[in-house]
Amino acid sequence: MKIDLSGRTALVTGSTAGIGLAAAKGLAAAGANVIVNGRKQDTAKAAAAEVGHGARGIAADVGTAQGCAALVEAAGRLDVLVNNAGIYQGAEFFETEDDIWERHWQINVMSAVRLSRAFAPAMVENGWGRIVMLGSESAFNIPADMIHYGVSKAADVAFARGLAKRLAGTGVTVNSVLPGPTRSEGFLSMARDKAEQEGKSVEQAGIDFVAANRPTSIIRRPAEPGEVASMIVYACSPEASATTGASLRVDGGVVDSL
Repeated sequence: MKIDLSGRTALVTGSTAGIGLAAAKGLAAAGANVIVNGRKQDTAKAAAAEVGHGARGIAADVGTAQGCAALVEAAGRLDVLVNNAGIYQGAEFFETEDDIWERHWQINVMSAVRLSRAFAPAMVENGWGRIVMLGSESAFNIPADMIHYGVSKAADVAFARGLAKRLAGTGVTVNSVLPGPTRSEGFLSMARDKAEQEGKSVEQAGIDFVAANRPTSIIRRPAEPGEVASMIVYACSPEASATTGASLRVDGGVVDSL
């Protein structure tokens, strides 16, 4: 299958590293005109240069209403929106104050709500569009040490399903992609610390983390960002025209259900 997104403009939020950067590269390789987004102009521009294919970088903090508005104005009309920006942090529930809940809600959920609300009408008018939310296996497998994160990701999945139904019959599809443990910068930082403490390789530390914390994993290793990006690119493609309102799992089999 050859995915061709020539002539389409795609925005990937939070795309200066990790899954977002891999998705931006995949979309650009498929011919899309890609907009890379990060909070800082220098990192956004550097990531856009790494993506190549004429990608451009726009700095905006999508964790605020003002940042979303600035990004909407700078980006212009879109065909593809990948709501990838997100954060996570471990925290004991009884010690997780409102500000942590609010920060996760604004970045992980409201950024997707605001940007989808802004960009979807033009997609509907054009009769074609793709919107993807980055969920997580944690949406179904709520981690006890990150309840706030799991709740925000469950909201992303629910939002994608609801928006898909709202846009029924318009030619605009909306899906969520659910990664499991993935070798992003945050994961690698944790793995490096663990490897140093226990005198093992970073790769082995990652495998051990999955075994200890996601024992239902079938691949028994963390995924690579590019493996998740492949699902994102497919969900954004013309070939995915009958896939909408779906939760597309790239979790390595962590969620133990049919």
